[in-house]
Amino acid sequence: MATFNRTEALINQMVQDRVIPGASYALIDGAECHIEQVGVAQVKPAIKPLWPDAMYDLASVTKVVGTTTVALQLMHDGQLEIDRPVHDYLTTLRSTTITSRNLMTHTSGLSGYIPNRNALSADALLAAIQRLPISSRNRNHRVVYTDLGLIIMGQVIERILGAAIQPIITARVLQPLGLAHTSFQPQPAQAVPTTYSLQAGLLQGVVHDPKARVLGEHCGSAGLFASTADLVRFSRLMLSQIDVPEVLSQTTIASLYQDWTPNQHLRRSFGWNLWHRPDETMPVIFHTGYTGTLLMLDRQRQQGLVFLSNRVHPVANNSVFLPARRRLIAAWLADTVTN
Repeated sequence: MATFNRTEALINQMVQDRVIPGASYALIDGAECHIEQVGVAQVKPAIKPLWPDAMYDLASVTKVVGTTTVALQLMHDGQLEIDRPVHDYLTTLRSTTITSRNLMTHTSGLSGYIPNRNALSADALLAAIQRLPISSRNRNHRVVYTDLGLIIMGQVIERILGAAIQPIITARVLQPLGLAHTSFQPQPAQAVPTTYSLQAGLLQGVVHDPKARVLGEHCGSAGLFASTADLVRFSRLMLSQIDVPEVLSQTTIASLYQDWTPNQHLRRSFGWNLWHRPDETMPVIFHTGYTGTLLMLDRQRQQGLVFLSNRVHPVANNSVFLPARRRLIAAWLADTVTN
């Protein structure tokens, strides 16, 4: 097992500096894997320790584990065409021109404010999202990250398969991979809590993202809870270290390690973000989650980082986390180069 001294030191420093209450993480190096946990699960209303197989609210990491994987399955089976207008599948969508490629690379130009969003019903929120305008200036030429694209892709998948997106992900991704500690509906005691306040109490086992709470099983952008070990198994699939063809073929997985944007110069893969190293042809694929989650995968070196924290505990206003996460990414990248 290679050493990841910078990475582990920085994670420990984040806990010591109270940037995060605690973290569960895994360092993958070929066939070897080091899994560790540091800090605590919660600090309010009382301190509680972390435990093995603790499940974290993945937030937007849901996008790549779930919705992206199912969309790739449908493309492989010929049920979804990447450059066909989404309107052909979802006729209630206002736009008649944006494509699945636009949605999955965040180049659609979708934008807009939805008044009283969190007070709407699921049907009303979905309808409002589908009516949002498009910026023609940004479409195809600029990446503007938004949950909206993956929510709409979830609706496209629902129309194709005739079921809600979250049960689809469970049946087509989680169960075939044998992810026993990954769920959209965890037992509260299995989940590391997120926010806490005297008024609302402790949010535990309930998704933090407000849109995901409104949309419930129809949300393709957030809502999944998972343990470190389960994300290691998913990572091994994406590194082509294990073969589960009913989830994704090796050819499909390999295709993700490249730019999928319309002009192929905007550094986004299909659903995933890309990190290009200097003088190397194959980028790293990665994705972050608002709650303090991070997944980074280097197929060329056969290495990966699974990092799960509850940085929104006890409160979401945590301005020091984002620069700390950037340093963590840099530390892991530096460790992989020197190993």
